[in-house]
Amino acid sequence: MDRRQFLAACGIGAGGVLLPGFGQAIAAEQLIETMDVAVKKRLADAALTAAKAAGATYCDVRVGRYLRQFIQTREANVQGVTNTESSGVGVRVIAGGAWGFAATNNMSPESVAQTARLAVAIAKANAKNQTAPVQLAPTKGVGEVKWATPIRRNGMEVSLQEKVDLLMRVNGAALKAGANFVNSSLFLINEQKYFASSDGSYIDQDIHRVWAPFTVTAIDKATGKFRSREGLSAPMGMGYEYLDPKAEDKVLSPNGIISYNKSYDMVEDAQAAAVQAREKLTAKSVKPGRYDLVLDPNHLGLTIHESIGHPLELDRVLGYEANYAGTSFATLDKRRDRFQYGNEIVNVVADKVQPGSLGAVGYDDEGIKTKSWPLIQNGKLVDYQATRDQAHILGKTESDGCSYADSWSTVQFQRMPNVSLEPGKKPLSLADMIGNVENGIYILGRGSFSIDQQRYNAQFGGTLFYEIKDGKITQPLEDVAYQMRTPEFWNACSAICDERDYRLFGSFFDGKGQPSQVSAVSHGSSTTRFDGINVINTARSLG
Repeated sequence: MDRRQFLAACGIGAGGVLLPGFGQAIAAEQLIETMDVAVKKRLADAALTAAKAAGATYCDVRVGRYLRQFIQTREANVQGVTNTESSGVGVRVIAGGAWGFAATNNMSPESVAQTARLAVAIAKANAKNQTAPVQLAPTKGVGEVKWATPIRRNGMEVSLQEKVDLLMRVNGAALKAGANFVNSSLFLINEQKYFASSDGSYIDQDIHRVWAPFTVTAIDKATGKFRSREGLSAPMGMGYEYLDPKAEDKVLSPNGIISYNKSYDMVEDAQAAAVQAREKLTAKSVKPGRYDLVLDPNHLGLTIHESIGHPLELDRVLGYEANYAGTSFATLDKRRDRFQYGNEIVNVVADKVQPGSLGAVGYDDEGIKTKSWPLIQNGKLVDYQATRDQAHILGKTESDGCSYADSWSTVQFQRMPNVSLEPGKKPLSLADMIGNVENGIYILGRGSFSIDQQRYNAQFGGTLFYEIKDGKITQPLEDVAYQMRTPEFWNACSAICDERDYRLFGSFFDGKGQPSQVSAVSHGSSTTRFDGINVINTARSLG
């Protein structure tokens, strides 16, 4: 079957197929449908009224329609096109000082009211084992408001043919440039979310995200050796306009590597990836030792995510996630004592408002208006990430607005907001940063990593590695990974490029919780230097 026949067949016979974790398969045309806000309000009011009558002292309702389109290709073939919808209502209440939650996909007022009563019954049952009542930080209702991701082109409205044609051009460019294998994908997500609460909020939001990953592989047929290079894009909280490349959004490194900011040339990157994957086949294997590392934002974002974002989640700090996600070395006493988390030039902020970021929304899933707040100031730990029922633990009078649920059927809880390293305050370009390095390695792209349960000891690889000698990039390297202890690593931060170099990295499917939920989060930074970091050779054998 060729791709045109495949595209024609994709719209047939989808209705009735339930895809685990994503929802019901639907035709592509249904991805652009919306639900009348008046209908959503009626459903929310039915739940609020029923919950109050059943004895709830607080109630919030989330009416959700979650839409996803995934397209996967390999070389000249389309491997899959998946369009899914998941719709329903989740009701969360406090009764007897305890939480209760229930959800339904029967979107009738009667069913939603019954679900609210069930949530209250669950809360009352939970209250029998509750040692202390839930304490919610106060918030004022905002009335009826709307917020939408500021997109210029709705990816769900773009034809399937245009999307597949893009991926075929990507694959063709990579193969023509020397790749032996290539797979490319397109992920589009639209969350149509309506939140209502007994505080008096009725919030309608339309949230969009896009991700266009690929991997190219080059093989040395004589030896069987192979190397891969992933795309240097970042998933974004944008529309399809992200895939309409603009010259001004390209960032050129001193050795000619092109990275991307607010738009992405996927075909250009795939062509470069094939050439670089071939270079990796003959690249010098790194000599272990201590190096000054120059870390590109598309690489550093993962290190920020794992060594700052996760350890500063308050539920992890308190041990609530110990059974699955782990705990944190950044305990409450370290906030009290203003622990020196990093060098004084390190300033890290959390936010849910950064334009183009995956975490950007107008209001979180508790109806809290989103904001930005500091986590690390001048290298010192000053705060965590907290929701309404956690704020009192830190002596705060308001939530940080970082509650999220990945579906109407799952309960909202504390999820990582965007966590970003602020750019350097003094003018500094990437070329000038590299010019001051005598013995270092320039690292781009994400790679494999491991980190312990307290987010203290870790090891990170990457995608592209280049040797720096006496202020110049000299040659590609391979088999590079650096080891770190979180505070030592961030205290070794010696320079940060200025805001001209600032870019976003993203995690599209960040897992947490039991049952597990996924969320999407961005991490911004400029290229950053870390001095004297231990680098190992991943190809060495101890035997």
